[in-house]
Amino acid sequence: QAQVMESGGGLVQEGGSLRLSCVASGFTFDDYAMAWFRQAPGKEREGVSCVSWNGGNTYYSDSVKGRFTIAKDNARNTLYLQMSTLEPEDTAMYYCAAAFWINSATWSEPNNFRYWGQGTQVTVSS
Repeated sequence: QAQVMESGGGLVQEGGSLRLSCVASGFTFDDYAMAWFRQAPGKEREGVSCVSWNGGNTYYSDSVKGRFTIAKDNARNTLYLQMSTLEPEDTAMYYCAAAFWINSATWSEPNNFRYWGQGTQVTVSS
């Protein structure tokens, strides 16, 4: 049974940092692109960042580019999101997701992702 499980969320002050982790099991992690999405109350789920199956391509939303870094460790079946210079607008539930295939045009569309975690809450105080 395929599973992805996020961890690392919490409460942090504006300007601080957090690192999210996502551990995958039950599917061939190496073959899948992985992504982070987030959803704030009353808003649609949005793509934050994505990495291709082999780590060769990474994608970021404009709102996090230069502040967040995604990394995929195929040896550990783990995805990371290093978040720096956090802003109150980054407050949301963050989700990890897996897709068999994505490209620069499709990475941010939630419907393209097959497996989803339950989410981890990130709250940034001003």
